Amino acid sequence: MVIETQVTKTLIAPKNRARFNSLMVESVRPLTADSVEVTFAVPEALHGQYNYAPGQYLALRSTLNGRELRRSYSICRPPTVGSVSVAIKRDLGGVFSTWANSELLAGMAMDVMTPQGTFTTGLDDLDNRRIVGIAAGSGITPLMSLARTVLEKSSTSHFVLVYTNRTALDVMFLDELADLKDKFPARFELYHVLSRQQRSSPLLSGRIDEEKLRLMFATIIRPSTVDEWFLCGPFELVQLCRDTLADVHVPASDIRFELFSTGEPYKPEDGNQRPVVVLSGDKTFEINFTLDGESATVTTPVNANESILTAALRVRPDVPFACAGGVCGTCRARVVSGDVKMTENYALEPDELARGYVLTCQSHPVSDTVVVDYDV
Repeated sequence: MVIETQVTKTLIAPKNRARFNSLMVESVRPLTADSVEVTFAVPEALHGQYNYAPGQYLALRSTLNGRELRRSYSICRPPTVGSVSVAIKRDLGGVFSTWANSELLAGMAMDVMTPQGTFTTGLDDLDNRRIVGIAAGSGITPLMSLARTVLEKSSTSHFVLVYTNRTALDVMFLDELADLKDKFPARFELYHVLSRQQRSSPLLSGRIDEEKLRLMFATIIRPSTVDEWFLCGPFELVQLCRDTLADVHVPASDIRFELFSTGEPYKPEDGNQRPVVVLSGDKTFEINFTLDGESATVTTPVNANESILTAALRVRPDVPFACAGGVCGTCRARVVSGDVKMTENYALEPDELARGYVLTCQSHPVSDTVVVDYDV
């Protein structure tokens, strides 16, 4: 899952350093032929750590075939004390998602990171606000929690959801969406768009391209009436929506988006990379970092091209990360001194960059010494 969002205000839970805890699987519920909802029981002693805002996500960690895997999944239920639920859709060739869909059972334990992410509303007051969500496939997951929370928090709020899938059989949370429509018939607008199944309306049939999106903006969703936008799905759809919204003069500050990707991204803990060896005479970078109040130092050869995260993990295995692809923000830290080059960024906002924050999974030293702080 790939994440970039705006800074939020009132609904987001306090940002704490990400930590894993072992939680018991309370239930595994099929959603479609290729997706399940997994609910974890949160013991009373950990209630405070799993206080979350609608739209946040969890990183899950498990060892499969001797290999540690971490995957991030959005929380799909409104904030609930004592439990937390995520939806996992089977990815083609996805080791973790396939295992979760076929072998994960109630009663099993799994390492679950404390909630992270800022894909949640930044509005202080939801009264008379109109919020739009556009989602594809498993991108519906965080919007389930957001939509219900927005509609229940204010009796005058409105939520519009455009949800695209290949066919009706691929629609996750079909019954829950219908129930939400029945409960809030005047304030919840739901549009199912099916790319491989003909519907009665041409607007709701076929892929969402620029022409169809502009037609939606001219008919069912007029941008001038919308207070906040939430986009969640594959890069192509999210980028199309962002570009089109910008073209019709929607401020970027009103748009939050979350990207997801399928497949098996590279992980710094994969273990099949060559070991880093510092030879006499090698030009090196020195990385100093602070984590949980403790300082550590690691030296990395220039020719190894290690990220700060990868190097730091060699001396502190508890350095926080989830996706390692520049998309979730879990490995965020502030550069105290020195210079780094960040290759990708789908998680940090401009104001965070201005304050010196970087994604350590994507940041490489370019000065002899770099100092970063994970605790700020």
